[in-house]
Amino acid sequence: MNMPPPYSAPKSNAARPTAADVMRRAVIDFQAGNLAEAERLCRMVLGARPDHFDALHLSGTIAARRQRFEEADRLLRAALAVNQESAEAQSNYGNVQRARGQLVDALASYERAIAIKPTFVEALNNLGGVLKELERFDQALATYDTALALKPDLAVLHFNRGVVLSALKRHEEALTSYDRALALNKDFAEAYNNRGTELAALKRHEEAIRSYDRALTLKPDFAEALQNRGAALSHLGRHEAAGKDLERALRLDPNLPFARGTLLHSRMHDCDWRDYEQESHRVIADVRAGKRAIQPFMFLAVSDCPEDQLSCSRAWVREQCPPSVDSTWAGGRYRHDRIRLAYVSAHFRDHPMGQLMAALFEQHDRNRFETIAVSLGRDDHSAMRSRLRAAFEKFVDAEQLSDREVVELMREMEVDIAVDRTGFTTGARPGIFAMRAAPIQVNYLAYPGTMGADFIDYLIADETIIPAEQRRSYAEKIVYLPDCYQVNDSGRRIAERTPTRNEVGLPERGFVFCSFNNHYKITPQLFDIWMSLMRQVDKSVLWLLDSTATTRRNLWREAAARGIDPQRLVFAPRIATEEHLARHRLADLFLDSIPCNAHTTASDALWTGLPVLTCLGSTFAGRVAASLLRAVGLPELVTSSLDEYQSLALRLAKEPPTLQEIRQKLAHNHAVAPLFDTDRFRRHIERAYVEMWERNQRGESPASFEVTAGT
Repeated sequence: MNMPPPYSAPKSNAARPTAADVMRRAVIDFQAGNLAEAERLCRMVLGARPDHFDALHLSGTIAARRQRFEEADRLLRAALAVNQESAEAQSNYGNVQRARGQLVDALASYERAIAIKPTFVEALNNLGGVLKELERFDQALATYDTALALKPDLAVLHFNRGVVLSALKRHEEALTSYDRALALNKDFAEAYNNRGTELAALKRHEEAIRSYDRALTLKPDFAEALQNRGAALSHLGRHEAAGKDLERALRLDPNLPFARGTLLHSRMHDCDWRDYEQESHRVIADVRAGKRAIQPFMFLAVSDCPEDQLSCSRAWVREQCPPSVDSTWAGGRYRHDRIRLAYVSAHFRDHPMGQLMAALFEQHDRNRFETIAVSLGRDDHSAMRSRLRAAFEKFVDAEQLSDREVVELMREMEVDIAVDRTGFTTGARPGIFAMRAAPIQVNYLAYPGTMGADFIDYLIADETIIPAEQRRSYAEKIVYLPDCYQVNDSGRRIAERTPTRNEVGLPERGFVFCSFNNHYKITPQLFDIWMSLMRQVDKSVLWLLDSTATTRRNLWREAAARGIDPQRLVFAPRIATEEHLARHRLADLFLDSIPCNAHTTASDALWTGLPVLTCLGSTFAGRVAASLLRAVGLPELVTSSLDEYQSLALRLAKEPPTLQEIRQKLAHNHAVAPLFDTDRFRRHIERAYVEMWERNQRGESPASFEVTAGT
């Protein structure tokens, strides 16, 4: 709140104090933080003079300071009825409206204050803040620039300017603003914290950590900075250190949004299963209570309940992209000779999503579709990036554009269908879709679940992924493709040379169980089953992707605790994709995970001829491998319980002829089954896009539908 204006000295020497005397004392108490006494003195004056402007103004300001906003609204309205030309009262009234969520009213009050007093820097600062909340970022930036022209040495103005520049994705400029704030106030912990956030956005995580370190030196109990430093450490794969920061942040603020789920996810990355059951159940309970407990992507590996995943996504959407209060979307539809189809993604680079979809982009029917890529991620200068750029008629590099700028650009291009290919994964920008970038908006492939948002019209799936009885657990309308929801590139290369077992660290003999999933997908219950299999299959090994020393140490410890020699766990270093695919040939059976399956990883295994054994879950993320197996003609590898999963794995390991028959069947189906037929998939998904477009052209609301199989 702004300070009330100064009060003049009393003009009377009478023994009985005048209203001015009392108000002078009230202001002194207010400035000293003695709010109760200041309020008592104001009431004394108002008892005699109910229309005393200064008493009404100060009483309203105190009520607001104490978060009694309805009372503050009434008192400040009364003050302005007496004197509407007080810039300070207008600004304070705006603060109350802002606190009550009445942003448009707050905006009007700040503008009135500035009209009365154009050099009122505090009101300009407040106006910039509400413009930022209204997502009028360019106007907010101009307002802060005006304020800084009047008072360039005010650190908070540079800080707030940085916040707006960050919202505009102008991270380098935001960084400069925070640096200027810190030059004026070297003890500005919040500026160090925000500076770290900009460095993290620029992928400069080591520098970000140093900035968070400085914030925490100045303010050791700064929970948000601890949470942010934990996130930066996690990005660098330092999950153990990240966990320590998150644990401390939660001790300081047990209700810190999404921190508990992030801590659980960080531990899962390291296979640190301390209190796993207790913590996972607590996170699930918090989600069911509507709390901001965990990010949706992290929750996929925790929950096997589609209703809970819907609740989680809805909580995240409420936090990250509430309905825009200043949206310019007026609805309607476009009329074009070809459907303008835009894929919006942070993954147009050497990434699993690019590897799966590149051929689809190249094969789209250009007579029917005008294809557009809106790239929200970095250019990694890879061969895949070049291939993807060439696959589209238009390729827009929008990484540095704000959400609103991306929306305006897509509307200028009159995009008919916008496909969100990032969802809630790394680099997500759901705010673009919240502002309705296109008449038809689709969630496809990147995020395997519901986004819980009314601004996403359709989710592309298949009958295995989302059974009809589960539709109520998805906010989107479901589009059922006939074979499998997942596209694959039928031209993916595998290195010709297969390495020897010795070269990859495998023993010369013995059955090779394999799981190249990320480690956060491994649960203690699943690991119990894997170790039981190894006890029963002599000389078998478990082949996993390599990770951190902490992860290896934890898994070795967990294996030993279950009676398995830790040396029977073999870790495969990360290598180029073609060589990674080639080494799959050395494995005997891929063991899938639950509640979050292998997705691209399962396709990789099947593409190389490695059988995948899965257990059918209840959620989208837990049914992907089943969808892939059915589409490649191997439904016998889909089990319905973990007991059945364990039993079949043991049988396949102990009956080589049975496993060999499955491998031969997979080799035959590779060329004839739908899973790896990119052009067949292309025709099906294009029919889906046409149906969406035709419904929109007829003025019909989105509705679930099925695409029939075609040759």
